[in-house]
Amino acid sequence: MATSEVETVSTGADKAKLFGALFLVFAAVAGFYLLSGNGAFAQWGALLVGLLLAATLFLVSEQGKQLFAFGKDSLKEVKKVVWPTRKESLQMTAYVFAFVVVMALFLWLTDKTLGWVLYDLVLGWRS
Repeated sequence: MATSEVETVSTGADKAKLFGALFLVFAAVAGFYLLSGNGAFAQWGALLVGLLLAATLFLVSEQGKQLFAFGKDSLKEVKKVVWPTRKESLQMTAYVFAFVVVMALFLWLTDKTLGWVLYDLVLGWRS
């Protein structure tokens, strides 16, 4: 029997949290520009505090929790990856460069051959 995952429907509280987080982002940006006469410390402080509050409010919502869980799962999967050694990476890079050079020569020779056949032999433009 196959199991299926059920997505939860966001509640009104979650929607309010997301709207609040969005409002805090706009307020932080607006505060940054409105405090331009009070110095850089006040500007950047308002921006950073507002963005921090918005991020915190987002992370306590259901979507924020899901995003955090997704990030944890992604890190777990990245740790499972078997990365190539330096020698393997250099070898594969050399193979790619060699293939590019061979392919460039092949395409150049094909272009010149077709040009010679069409223009010199068929059309007789270059005598």
